[in-house]
Amino acid sequence: MENNITRLFVYGSLRSGFQHPAYEYISKYFKLISPGKVKGYLYDMGNYPSALPTNNEAFIVGELYELNEANNFKWAIEQLDDYEGINPNEGEKPMYRRAITTVYYNHETTQAWIYWYNGDVEGQPVIASGDILDFIERKRKL
Repeated sequence: MENNITRLFVYGSLRSGFQHPAYEYISKYFKLISPGKVKGYLYDMGNYPSALPTNNEAFIVGELYELNEANNFKWAIEQLDDYEGINPNEGEKPMYRRAITTVYYNHETTQAWIYWYNGDVEGQPVIASGDILDFIERKRKL
């Protein structure tokens, strides 16, 4: 089943509204399907958000994408794996791990890849809204 999944859920710097250079890559190889959400908690790590899955009714807000050309999936996802620190240098722990998750969008659900944080979030504040863009906007207004 995993080999057939060509959708991707993003919640941080890869979101269109984040205006990060990495979004240029996303927009070149993936097309936006819809805003969406996944079950999880979003944490403020200072310079970036991190997400951990949960079975609770807590949600992370993000965007659901579909790969433009399925035969490009292996190459496209390898580039994202590098960006997300999946393949660290020898002796380093991967910063994120890629997994399949359920995405809720437009009164539907689908399966998509997501990058879950692979580190310790103890003592880090939870972003209650589950939306990093909303969180950044609120911080700017303070």
